Amino acid sequence: MDDDCKRRFLELKAKRTHRFIIYKIDEKKKMVVVEQVGEPVLNYDDFAASLPANECRYAIFDYDFVTEENCQKSKIFFIAWYVSFLTAVCPGWLVMCLAFMAEIAMCVCEGPLIRRA
Repeated sequence: MDDDCKRRFLELKAKRTHRFIIYKIDEKKKMVVVEQVGEPVLNYDDFAASLPANECRYAIFDYDFVTEENCQKSKIFFIAWYVSFLTAVCPGWLVMCLAFMAEIAMCVCEGPLIRRA
């Protein structure tokens, strides 16, 4: 995993300087790199529109919400974005790498992340 991946995540977590971070696997470098960073003013629809239809990605999304008690809260989500025909279009090493890198990303992020299947 590229050092910039963790740095950008820590910026999002500690300083709230990003709404989301999208990661991809760079096939030449054979590592996860930052593909796109979303500004704090963007929302979930902007994030969803940034994900490619035919490629796999990892993402961190900082979700703001208000509780029933009218308290402003935030949750950070780790998202593994897989296309349905993954095994048909990706070489075997990349499929294994995608699964493995998701586990590594969860460890590197160090903190309260909610994993959604």
